[in-house]
Amino acid sequence: MANVAIVTDSNSGITQAAARELGIRVLPMPFYINEELFFEDITLTQEEFYRRLAENADISTSQPSPGDVTDLWDQMLESYDQVVYIPMSSGLSASCETALMLANEYKGRVFVTDNQRISITQRQSVLDALEMARDGLDGQAIHDTLMRERLEASIYITVDTLKYLKKGGRVTAAGAAIGTVLNIKPVLQIQGQKLDAFAKARGWKSAKKIMLDAMEKDLTERFAGQQVHLSAAYTCSEEEALEWRREIEARFPGYALHMDKLSLSVACHIGAGSMAVACSRVVRR
Repeated sequence: MANVAIVTDSNSGITQAAARELGIRVLPMPFYINEELFFEDITLTQEEFYRRLAENADISTSQPSPGDVTDLWDQMLESYDQVVYIPMSSGLSASCETALMLANEYKGRVFVTDNQRISITQRQSVLDALEMARDGLDGQAIHDTLMRERLEASIYITVDTLKYLKKGGRVTAAGAAIGTVLNIKPVLQIQGQKLDAFAKARGWKSAKKIMLDAMEKDLTERFAGQQVHLSAAYTCSEEEALEWRREIEARFPGYALHMDKLSLSVACHIGAGSMAVACSRVVRR
C-alpha cells in the first residue's frame, strides 16, 4: 500500500492554513504587481490584492518556477512514497504542462493530474484525492480516477465589470464600453478546459437567474439521479456573498453548499464583484 501525498496549487482556493488542517500542501501561485514578485497567501493577502487592484496597479499572473515545483515534490517524497499533484487546468495555464514534463524524471513517483478544473471544482478534486489516499489507493489509481471524472463538473460565473476581460483580450474595448453603458453582465462558464461565454444579462438579478437556471439544468438533466457536490465562490463583498448563498440554498434545498472566495489567479482576470456557482459529480470508484 503506497503512502501518497496530495499536493495542489493555490488556484484551488485552499489556503495555507486550510492545507495544514487537511494534511496536504499547496504551492502558492506567483503574481507580479508593478513588476514586484508576490506569492498568493504567502506574501500577498486577499486584502492587499484587492487594494492594489482598486489602485489600478499593473497585476499579472505567472507560473511557479520549475525549481519551486520540484523542491516541494522532493520535500514530500522524503516522507511519502508517491505524490499526486493537482494543478489548475492546462487549458487555463501552462503550469500544468510544465509539471507534466517535470514528473517524467520521477519514474512513477509523481502523478500530475490534469483534470481540467480550477477554483472550487479543483478544490473538490483535492478532497476526493485525499479521501482516496486515506482509503489506501496508490498514486496511479487516484490519478486515473480523477482523470476519468475530469469533465464531470460545471462552473457558472458572472463578473461585475468588463474591464479585466478587456485587458485580457476576451472582449474588445468597444464591446466593453457598450456593455458598461447598458449594464450588461456577462455570464461565463467553465466546462472542461477553458473559460467561455455562456450568456449576457442586463443587471445582476438577471445574471443570477441565468446561473441558477443553468445549474438546475445540470442537476436535473446532466447529473440526473447522481450525487453532486454543490459549491459557490465570489470576489464580491461578504454581504453580497451571503445573499448569493441564501439564493442558492433556497433554489437547491438539501445540498450541503460549500462557499469560498475565488483564488486570486481567477480574480486577477475578472476583478472584484463577481459571483459563481459550481457543481461536480461525486467520484465513482
